[in-house]
Amino acid sequence: MSEQPEVSGLTDEAAFSACSDPDPNTKDFLLQQTMLRIKDPKKSLDFYTRVLGMTLLQKCDFPAMKFSLYFLAYEDKNDIPKDAKEKTAWTFSRKATLELTHNWGTENDENQTYHNGNSDPRGFGHIGIAVPDVNAACKRFEELRVKFVKKPDDGKMKGLAFVQDPDGYWIEILNPNHMVTLI
Repeated sequence: MSEQPEVSGLTDEAAFSACSDPDPNTKDFLLQQTMLRIKDPKKSLDFYTRVLGMTLLQKCDFPAMKFSLYFLAYEDKNDIPKDAKEKTAWTFSRKATLELTHNWGTENDENQTYHNGNSDPRGFGHIGIAVPDVNAACKRFEELRVKFVKKPDDGKMKGLAFVQDPDGYWIEILNPNHMVTLI
């Protein structure tokens, strides 16, 4: 039997050579949202606002299709425009918003669950929240009875944590200044 070559990731050179310089036509593009499907908007809105400190920017209902969208971000609620059209344009101009999609009736279906991507078949993994102090944030999460996947002192990558939202999606809790010690 022949030996299989050792598996590894791309070298830095290979990774950078696989990339192209951005086309000038994309200079004003931005990553605006990540969408997660949710079962119960009351539970999810409570988690993302009370536990993680996000602000609900806008709610959009689509009665004909029986679903609602909730856009959240780390924004000051006093900055949200009052005019409906201005609010919509403003909401969709924010960086890194979270779009929670609720298909009506799922909150009453005991069999309804969403795949978080962290079990087979693997796919989506997590979102990340930067905090000033991971340990202090995690102490607060413990007091609020948030479910942990990994606490800051667990595993090989010390100083970061993973918690789960009400639908089981993973959320990495990190401190940007600490990441330099891990990477």
